[in-house]
Amino acid sequence: MNTSFASRTLRTGIVTLALLAPSIASAWGPQGHRLVAELAWEQLTPQSQARITPLLHDEPEPTLPGVANWADRLRSSDPDLGRLSAAWHYVNIGGDQCVYDAPRDCPAGNCVVAAIPAQAALLADESLPLATRTQALKFLVHFVGDIHQPLHAGHAEDKGGNTYQVNLNGKGSNLHQLWDSGLLGTNRLDDAQYLERLRAAPLDSPTVELKPEPLIARAATWAEQSCTIVVEPGFYPQDRKISDDYVQSSLPVAEQQLRLGGARLAIVLNEIFNPAAR
Repeated sequence: MNTSFASRTLRTGIVTLALLAPSIASAWGPQGHRLVAELAWEQLTPQSQARITPLLHDEPEPTLPGVANWADRLRSSDPDLGRLSAAWHYVNIGGDQCVYDAPRDCPAGNCVVAAIPAQAALLADESLPLATRTQALKFLVHFVGDIHQPLHAGHAEDKGGNTYQVNLNGKGSNLHQLWDSGLLGTNRLDDAQYLERLRAAPLDSPTVELKPEPLIARAATWAEQSCTIVVEPGFYPQDRKISDDYVQSSLPVAEQQLRLGGARLAIVLNEIFNPAAR
């Protein structure tokens, strides 16, 4: 494991590795997206919570974590919308020195950087039907989670690590799946237990936002920051074997991204539903 990558992370105890689940394309996996949404909900103003609750009234699980994975289920529940929104989950800038260029990287607005402000604008437009705004909320919650999973801003040639095969305890998987849920799974914690772990290391506010900027500019910065994790030496294990050292170095990075995703999602939602809180 390259020391420059390990030096950016917190020290952790020896971790017992868990087997990775079958490969999927979603960022963070179901638990990660729920954690981002739960962290965001806790940081919303009471006014924002009160205005979001009616939007979720008719959902099967009418909470922010309850809708956090909706966008990943579209491929089976609504194939047409799933195909339309497929490119909104990621942006490939790992081969471009992690510098986002909209004409090159997001043609016709089909990438996560453009999808976040587009869905935020729909959510904020109170003249639109309730169903339209609810759908926008569900997309927004998911996409802010996506953009903080490093491999959703990585390399096009390996499809964000999906084709980079790795081996964990003799079981094959891929790097994308490792960062989706394999790393989080090493702790063997349920959502409530993981929330306590994440709450124990809160972020400093300057880490979250240095200054107010248009949401499109902030989303581009988030993608570039995620990409810089991907291109660090050691992120791609050259022997393709996931060691204890790799997990201990990478897990705190993944958890930091979850905290950032939750904090930034809360800021965006507070701006929409309670502008005075900015």
